[in-house]
Amino acid sequence: MSVRDAPKSTPYFPLSGVANDGWSKDGEATATCFCGTVQLAFPTEGPGLIDIFVCNCTDCRKITASMFASNFTVDDKYLKHLRGQDNLKQFGQKHSIKSGETMTNYFCQTCGTLMYRVGAKFPGYSILRLGTVDDFNLVESKMAPRAEQFVKDRAGWLDGVKVEGIERSEGISSKYA
Repeated sequence: MSVRDAPKSTPYFPLSGVANDGWSKDGEATATCFCGTVQLAFPTEGPGLIDIFVCNCTDCRKITASMFASNFTVDDKYLKHLRGQDNLKQFGQKHSIKSGETMTNYFCQTCGTLMYRVGAKFPGYSILRLGTVDDFNLVESKMAPRAEQFVKDRAGWLDGVKVEGIERSEGISSKYA
């Protein structure tokens, strides 16, 4: 069965990476790195889930080794490190960050998966990657992006996010400006 064929009303955990213990229940789910060493629990609704967005900025291109990043922002009061917090390595810089403030990235030191970013401009929040969410149907439904940022930097061969009513901005979303 493919992600597209799976019934959207139930959790769907296809073979992806090494871990096989992800879960999704009312209001909370897991995100796991590729090797399974790091696992987080995060809220899937407010007040802990702040926003869900795609970013086309040049830093997101480089940090993901892709042409954009799919992200969700969580209030740190609701983010739980279930395992592997001591296995996270960090790298931060402010040279290419538009705000001029440091953005710190937290990677699994075993497999290299970027689990989340923390920006000095956004204290108390973590920006996680949708690709780490274990329940693929959650990303297809409840956690579809609500905004697309830095559309001015989007690759010309991409059409952008196909979600009805999505907010698009040339730079950072007005919610964060």
